[in-house]
Amino acid sequence: MTKPLANRIALVTGASRGIGYATAVALANEGAHVVATARTTGGLEELDDAIKAAGGTATLAPVDMRDYDGIGHLAAALNERYGKLDILIGNAALVGSNSPLDHYEPKEWDDVLAVNVSANWNLIRHMNALLRRSDAGRAVFVTSGAASNPRAYRGLYSTTKAALDALARTYAAETVSTPVRVNLFNPGPTRTRMRAAVMPGEDPMTLPPPEDIAAAIVPLCLPTFKETGKLYDFRAGKLLSFRAPA
Repeated sequence: MTKPLANRIALVTGASRGIGYATAVALANEGAHVVATARTTGGLEELDDAIKAAGGTATLAPVDMRDYDGIGHLAAALNERYGKLDILIGNAALVGSNSPLDHYEPKEWDDVLAVNVSANWNLIRHMNALLRRSDAGRAVFVTSGAASNPRAYRGLYSTTKAALDALARTYAAETVSTPVRVNLFNPGPTRTRMRAAVMPGEDPMTLPPPEDIAAAIVPLCLPTFKETGKLYDFRAGKLLSFRAPA
């Protein structure tokens, strides 16, 4: 039986652990060839082993999302090898420290903005043409409830996720008449190392594992999924509409 993502190319950022790792495995299990990116090779090699063990295929691309030229080179390689991109998962993110706004060091502020916002813009900048060459390009950007519910001492992360939401909404509006569908996915608190760093006293076993999140992301990547400009809230279990563009 043919798998629903057979012969489709999926790029997953931040794929060496957590939600990115689980999503890469889930997409491969549905037949996609996964191009997995992360800053270091160790986690990517473990991912490759897991995908191959399940009968899938992957290409490892150790790219730091702050290396914007590297993102461009990756797009050129994808164009040369496949001539298209079917699925883009913008997952890589930095959480930043807990700090009052006036206490952040400029380097930390710039680094978190670079990964959470500018990297995703560069992904759009370089991958848009490839997504448009797919008969059903799908882009999913992983956001957070912090985008609309900022809290004291979490201002850097909240600011970047609010900017990511605006970026994705704009991209959805600009591609509405193309084969590309663009959506946001809010996983909510998840059993990841990033969450543990932010909430060290929390019992991780009370949170859903990344595999549950990945299982909910996959349907947004299918060629049959036609919605665009939506926010999928995992905890609510439903798609939420963006406000219509003015």
